[in-house]
Amino acid sequence: MSAMTVTSINALMEQLYLKYQQKPWTETLKLVHFCMDKPLRCPVSNDPGSPLLLCMEKIQRTLNAKSLFSMMNRLESLSRQKGLNSHVSPSGTTCYITSDMFYIEVQLEKDGNVIDAKLAHLGEAPVICDDLVEHLSEMKAKGYLALQSLEKDLYSMSLLDRTQDVNRVTEVLHGKVGHLVPRTGGTPTNIEFYISPYQILEAELNPGSQVCGAKIDVTVEGTDMLHKLPLSPLLDSQPGEDGNPAFLPLTDELSMDLSAYFLLKFHQPFPMSSSSIEEIQRLTGIQITGLKLAPLYELIVQSTLKEKGSEDLFTHKSRFFVSLPDSPKHCYFINTGSAKSDLAGALVSKIPFTHPKCVPDVIEILRHQMAYNSLISSCVSEKHTNEDDSELLYFEVAPHKNTSFSVFFLHPMKENLACVIIDVVTSREVQCSLHLNPRDPTLNSSDGFISRAVKRCMSVPVVMRAIFRNAAKVEADSKMQVDTKQKPEPACEQITDLNSLEESPSVAGHQDLVVTDKQSVPDSPKENLSTAKSEALGDNMEKSNPTVSMETLCRVEESTSTAITEAVMKDM
Repeated sequence: MSAMTVTSINALMEQLYLKYQQKPWTETLKLVHFCMDKPLRCPVSNDPGSPLLLCMEKIQRTLNAKSLFSMMNRLESLSRQKGLNSHVSPSGTTCYITSDMFYIEVQLEKDGNVIDAKLAHLGEAPVICDDLVEHLSEMKAKGYLALQSLEKDLYSMSLLDRTQDVNRVTEVLHGKVGHLVPRTGGTPTNIEFYISPYQILEAELNPGSQVCGAKIDVTVEGTDMLHKLPLSPLLDSQPGEDGNPAFLPLTDELSMDLSAYFLLKFHQPFPMSSSSIEEIQRLTGIQITGLKLAPLYELIVQSTLKEKGSEDLFTHKSRFFVSLPDSPKHCYFINTGSAKSDLAGALVSKIPFTHPKCVPDVIEILRHQMAYNSLISSCVSEKHTNEDDSELLYFEVAPHKNTSFSVFFLHPMKENLACVIIDVVTSREVQCSLHLNPRDPTLNSSDGFISRAVKRCMSVPVVMRAIFRNAAKVEADSKMQVDTKQKPEPACEQITDLNSLEESPSVAGHQDLVVTDKQSVPDSPKENLSTAKSEALGDNMEKSNPTVSMETLCRVEESTSTAITEAVMKDM
């Protein structure tokens, strides 16, 4: 039987050769085009893997679209591959690619060159699109309706508690869903949820500049599992008893089981602690897949260096040199910890969810993580060697517990270790405490002063420079008292330096945004800090709480952002 089959095939091929050997190539080409355009009646042809369909698609990809006719064929072939319909206008120069939720209008010149491409959703006017996002041509009608309803709910939430004079920065840092930018054409809806103090000041000093904080895109993606997604807006017009947004129940009339879920997508993988990831998964009820646990600080360092274009500089020692004006150079040792601890983390690229009610809480978690990451990354720089052998101040940054970390350093006037513990309670609240050996002199920096300084600049190096400046003033006053044998006049030393910090100075590696009293800092012993020394500090370390008068605190709170900007521009 097999021999007979081979003989029959050979005979058939010989007849084909004889039939077409006298025909010109142009007729053969027309026949191929005709076969590609003609609907195939065999059911098996609907299978994407069928040999005939694959062969036809391969021929279409091989043919160069050098004319209007071939370009139309190319567009129609692509439409079929994506499961879309297509037809040509009576003029023969416009191709319409249609589905039950949108259509694309492609206008062509007579030589086949594309003049324009427009995208129109149901009930909307066509919009000129420079980029047509791939997922739009693969998304089903119900998935698009679900995305539309989500976008409407997010927009409605962005209007809650919103005043007419609210600015973008306030929305970014305090809005329930951050600063929301609706979808336009092929660009998805995006949410800006965090912006640093340095970026805020940069925007104030450069009106019209495009200073952007951390953003996420809002989209929908197909999955292998069914998820109940809303097909109409769910936000209730009346808020809940606690004042938070209230939502209608997700009934069968308002939702449908779809093989898809919503996504918050990061532009770059975002380092998150394992506890933050678990909290988000609890809120959304969906596991974030594809995560690889690693020490959180290691991920933050790698991500920061990648943003600076220097990711190849990461070493196991994690030693970085930070230069600041009017200060000795800082050397930071970052203790990355272990991947098995609570301070382990992972790089997150997208967060799946199915209901709009979880978005505000997820945004707040992301803000909190971003504030924590910003403080750690402020100690990271592209420089990992002391090129000029200049004077150094040594610091070690180590995880403490939960949302806090410790910064160890040598006391400016003694040989003992000192420590500042920084606890990032929320994205808007930071609590700090300074710990010294009880026998060491004060550094004249209260916990409140350090906390306000951190909140103002979100930069560890700038805050540590302020502490050393205050300590230098204490030492200078002590020497003056010994020399003159007279009591110094009452003065509030913290106010002078706090004013220098309340101008929102730059993060590490940037030039100071405000130049204040330029005083040199006394030499510090050039000695590496170690974990062993940190442990030796142990129970002998107690909290330093210098007395701060009510007048001092009142004067501190009177500083405003307007005064900050004026001081910056004056010094520039």
